[in-house]
Amino acid sequence: MSYVARSEAQSVVWRREFIRSFLERDLPQMGSNVSSVSLRRFWNMLAHYHGQIWNAAELARSLGVNESTTRRYLDLLAGVFMVRQVQPWFENLGKRQIKSPKIYIRDSGLLHSLLGIGSARELEHHPKVGASWEGYAIEEVLRSLRPDETYFWATHGGAELDLLLFIKGRRIGVEFKRADAPVVTASMRTAMGSLGLHRLFVVYPGTKAYSLAKNMEVLPLQTLSRRV
Repeated sequence: MSYVARSEAQSVVWRREFIRSFLERDLPQMGSNVSSVSLRRFWNMLAHYHGQIWNAAELARSLGVNESTTRRYLDLLAGVFMVRQVQPWFENLGKRQIKSPKIYIRDSGLLHSLLGIGSARELEHHPKVGASWEGYAIEEVLRSLRPDETYFWATHGGAELDLLLFIKGRRIGVEFKRADAPVVTASMRTAMGSLGLHRLFVVYPGTKAYSLAKNMEVLPLQTLSRRV
């Protein structure tokens, strides 16, 4: 398996072969009649949108197909747990809010293969390194917390919240920051007030927990489940 491969090179080969066999053998056995070549192109393009808002029109133009086809491809990959769609939360707040989902490749290793990243060194210098960590952290958070409902929130004015979780009647906000010492941002304050959050946690890859403001706290990823 990729994770326990003896070298990065062997891991890359395993993941490439997995993607090929998944598209050419596994999906057809599940009843898919989509061309493996077309779906591979779509999946590769989708990797570059990892952590971004779904834009059917842009992808459709790049692939030379209509928007309903890209939607069908997206639903297919989401249905076999290769892609996660985080749906937008919107309510009457007097703000223009984003109403399209955010897209993530659920497995970080496959994301790196689709982006052509072959080593940890290459990842560190890749423009998607922050989005890669965010996607990994989202999967870990959702697996450990198992919220009742999951959304993200964003406005056309630039305010954003990576995750809005509904857990036992509470609204919990989660922001992901690949930084050494995250600080309070205007976006966090807007989300806290506009959404009526009970708590807002800023999750980062560090080791120390500390308070940012009232009901706002910075936490290492592995400790979040003990604080919610």
